[in-house]
Amino acid sequence: MTSDKPIKITLGQARNFVLQRQLLNNPELPAGKAGTLRVIDRLGYVQIDTINVVERSHHLVLYTRYSGYKHQHLHELQAKDKKIFEYWAHAASFIPMKDYRFYLRAIERKPKKGSWLAQWISKHRRLIRKVKERIIKEGPLTSADFADIANRKRGTWWDWKPAKMALEVLFWQGFLMVKERRNFQRVYDLTERVLPENLDITKPSEDDEKKFFIRRALCAMGVASAKEINDYIGVSGKLNAWIGKMQKTGEIVEIKIEGANKTYFVLAEDLPELQRERWEDDSHVRLLSPFDNAIILRTRTGELFDFRYALECYVPKPKRKYGYFCLPMLWQNRLVGRIDPKADRQNKTLIINNLHLEDKNLNYNKFIPAFSDALKNFARFNTCEKIQFNKNIPSKIRRYIK
Repeated sequence: MTSDKPIKITLGQARNFVLQRQLLNNPELPAGKAGTLRVIDRLGYVQIDTINVVERSHHLVLYTRYSGYKHQHLHELQAKDKKIFEYWAHAASFIPMKDYRFYLRAIERKPKKGSWLAQWISKHRRLIRKVKERIIKEGPLTSADFADIANRKRGTWWDWKPAKMALEVLFWQGFLMVKERRNFQRVYDLTERVLPENLDITKPSEDDEKKFFIRRALCAMGVASAKEINDYIGVSGKLNAWIGKMQKTGEIVEIKIEGANKTYFVLAEDLPELQRERWEDDSHVRLLSPFDNAIILRTRTGELFDFRYALECYVPKPKRKYGYFCLPMLWQNRLVGRIDPKADRQNKTLIINNLHLEDKNLNYNKFIPAFSDALKNFARFNTCEKIQFNKNIPSKIRRYIK
């Protein structure tokens, strides 16, 4: 049974619990790739992105939570251990392999009748069949193993060659999976050859599937509104009816955050942790990827952390306010500013194009040494030996970073 009145918590309690669930508050993790897998499992997914002005987003998300993270962890977990797989979650993502069966309905979902995708599939059935036959006979292949059409007029960046599009269609439909990545390029193989032996691939009931995605979202986010639960893993479909069911059975509990108008939910089993009065201060400064799970829902970030953020790499340069690939800076339980770095790999230099400190209550004496350590570690993670500040960076910041 549930109480008629929602439980009330402070904004500070909400922030601390969110960061704890996101593994952004001094998490205890096992060593080696087991630590990396623990992060992916807790978050439910890690979004894959191509932008590489610094390390790609998926590497940043893992490194931010686990200082022992190594790039080869992802490769081994995917290609050798078969502990993670690629599919669409919030976007293209690495997902725990044990969750595979809960994605089966999304994988089996047919494109909407009359959509551009349905039309493309109908027009290219022969090509799709030939691409699949090659992989059946030859084994794992990349897009580069297929020729493009000679003199084809290219369109926008997503205008793949037909064979690449066929590979992606077969991937979306579940006939192919990504076996591994080579130099960030997908290597495709038949699903039955990629899935590990003895994996449970029974399709869950709709009820079990919806409840799974609700629990996945709340486990990762800590507290979340109904819309945020729906949006965290986009392929989950509409979840509101099941949120109501789980509230009635007491599996999730309604809460109110001091100063917020909307209703939030939490897993009932997490209530004792949520209502803790004291939390250890995390002295680390963490630089968050724009695609980090903790801030990917921008409205939520604004409401919980009073931090308005938008990625400006798609904005024309003259209209950018903060920079091409600004990373929000997390310190203690606050987002205190943003930094726009770029790794000059040839000269092994981390260039800081912009730095904005926005928290009016920032204690510089405590923050600056922690920021200095974070920046030096970030440079090393990006294989940079030096840090170079643009002239517009305040001197009181520059002089601390040698």
